[in-house]
Amino acid sequence: MFVAQAHSFTQQARLAITLAWIAGYTNILGILTCGHVLSHVSGTASDLGRHGAEGKVHAAGFALYLLLTFALGAALSGFTTELGRRRGWDSIYVVPMILQTLLLSGFAAGVNLHEMEVPESGVPLYVMTGLASAAMGLQNATITRISGGVVRTTHVTGVLTDLGSESAGLLWFLRDRTRERGWVGRLARDLRLHAGARRVALLASILGSFVLGAALGTLAYDHFPRPAMFPPVLFLLWIIAQDLRTPIAEIEPSELVRDSGFDLPAEIAVFRLRKDASRRGAVQRLPDLSGWLDRLPRAARVIVLDLDEVNQLDTDSASELNATITRANQAGRRIVLAGVTPEQYRDLACAGGDQGLDPLAAVPHIEFAIARALLLLEELRAADAE
Repeated sequence: MFVAQAHSFTQQARLAITLAWIAGYTNILGILTCGHVLSHVSGTASDLGRHGAEGKVHAAGFALYLLLTFALGAALSGFTTELGRRRGWDSIYVVPMILQTLLLSGFAAGVNLHEMEVPESGVPLYVMTGLASAAMGLQNATITRISGGVVRTTHVTGVLTDLGSESAGLLWFLRDRTRERGWVGRLARDLRLHAGARRVALLASILGSFVLGAALGTLAYDHFPRPAMFPPVLFLLWIIAQDLRTPIAEIEPSELVRDSGFDLPAEIAVFRLRKDASRRGAVQRLPDLSGWLDRLPRAARVIVLDLDEVNQLDTDSASELNATITRANQAGRRIVLAGVTPEQYRDLACAGGDQGLDPLAAVPHIEFAIARALLLLEELRAADAE
């Protein structure tokens, strides 16, 4: 889940449903134990202005403190993510999620020591709210980056704005469809394929997950106040453990091409996807393809990626491959996939491969891939000469 960006609707929905409830849960416990909203800072910024205008220095300072801790969490996410990208870590997003778990563990310890019906004050108030606020800023920044700005999990203002806008577009779509003959039989299929309908479903899932988390947090605090914060921490630990246990394939220069004596132009680079033998599991995840593409030599204009050794990839791989191919095309590069089985090709097509994948750029054998790469290079050179 935290290896690379979430490009598909399924990936984004999984992120939303999995993590938005944690924000709602943490936020309600912040209100119940500390009397402050912690998962978003719009109201906090308003408090800063109000208290500053009224000359309430202590209250204004506390509001500023919450703003700074939220921003610090977001900055920590950005720093660790960029560090992982520059150093070529496999799971570049799992590190900020581990840090979030540590921050929420500290908040959970504070909740465990909290006296019921007495709002926190003094140093405990600053410690507990600071930890939770930083955790929420960190989660929001991490998930926003993973989803490419589509999924926001710690606040619902933007979610409701987008939901209203997308719903209006969906209503116009439904109005147009219902005026066509035979629309009843086609409506379910059209809604399933319509981007606006999928977006509405995604946004509704974020809102529902956040509200569910708040409800669960309230119930937990009412019945088991001291360990009330343990469930989201344990859940984060579980999904991080699952993420780390799943094998991640590695990308390396192809020895087959080097040993076979192919005399390829410098503009063609050939790589292979190699199984991670250090972890158990037949199904492999892709590494951070976006970071890999950024680290390629500038001279490489056509890249061949051999998938022959790793024929069992996880469900997100097709979306990640398609997104990488599209990004390479936009940068004036081309990617040719070798060792593609019929099943993998169907997965690529279902994930939207027809938008960024030339049917001739996904072939079963490395020899065909190299031949295709040579033709693509000639096309690029001809385009440069025009």
